[in-house]
Amino acid sequence: MPSSRPLRADARRNREALLAAAREAFLTGEADAHVEEIARRAGVAVGTLYRHFETREALVEEVYRQEVDELCAAPAKLLDEHAPDEALRRFLLLLVEHAAVGKGMAVALESIMATDSPVFDDARTQMAEALGQLLKAGKEAGTIRGGVSGRTLLRALGGICGMHATEGWQDEAVHITAILFDGLRFGAQTAG
Repeated sequence: MPSSRPLRADARRNREALLAAAREAFLTGEADAHVEEIARRAGVAVGTLYRHFETREALVEEVYRQEVDELCAAPAKLLDEHAPDEALRRFLLLLVEHAAVGKGMAVALESIMATDSPVFDDARTQMAEALGQLLKAGKEAGTIRGGVSGRTLLRALGGICGMHATEGWQDEAVHITAILFDGLRFGAQTAG
């Protein structure tokens, strides 16, 4: 059971190195990388890995959780740098890119799908909230139509990104996302 007290500096560095090594392995398609190999790449002993992550699945879960946290932190920065509609457009493209990167993690993620892990529900909730924040800002600016929730938009995008088994899917997903975005702008001043 992980302690709630802060990690010592060396322990924090070890944890970060383990997560970076695992992330690199999973995202480059080495989903079956063994914990021993991940520990070696991180420059620590396998016992250190198990002190931070009780199971390989816990490590996979944390890597995925970090990916989602980074992705869902993007809207605030995008809204600081761009008009709300442009921020939404850019975030939609980030979600397509996340799906492409997630393809490299798909096999690793299968190991936690059979568990009671809330990681996927949490990820969907975070992504829907991030989209909701952008939709609200766009509606308030009069550049995005109302009446569309973050969850609905995430489901639409999920359908688009679900094509990742086909050749050239990412280019097609970007094109379909552009069409979806145009639909979100249509009638922005009058849609409620």
